[in-house]
Formats: sequence, C-alpha cells, structure tokens
Amino acid sequence: MAQLLVRDLEDAVVQALKQKAAEEGTSVEEAHRRILRVALLSKKPKKGFKEFLLEMPEGGDDYIFDRHRSQPREVLL
Repeated sequence: MAQLLVRDLEDAVVQALKQKAAEEGTSVEEAHRRILRVALLSKKPKKGFKEFLLEMPEGGDDYIFDRHRSQPREVLL
C-alpha cells in the first residue's frame, strides 16, 4: 500500500483528528484513512440543478414577481 505524508496542517485540524480517533477508539492514522475513504470513495449520487431547486424552502409571498396591470406611461419620441 502507498503511504501519504501531509505537512503543514493547522493545529486545530490535528487536534480534531486526534479527538475523532479517540472517540472511535482507533489510532489517528486509522481515523485519517476512514475520513479519506468516506470523502473520496463514497458513491453518493450527485444532485442536479432540479434537485437543488426542489429542496429550497418556500420563499413566502411572490408578490414581487407579479406584473403590474396598470397602463404604461406615455413615451414621447
């Protein structure tokens, strides 16, 4: 198997990784492997534009999109 060396990680990231490993009862290295597997190998279906639109919350009253029924102003040419 290949090895991966990651440099210049922020201290907060390292601490979060150590905490996650402790919560899972694994080594930091194993926690790192699991995170990478989930992030890179999970086959989640990609959402299309339609799905994003359908998930949007209701915006309330759409009166701002109503057309004005009044007569247009007169234009002098």
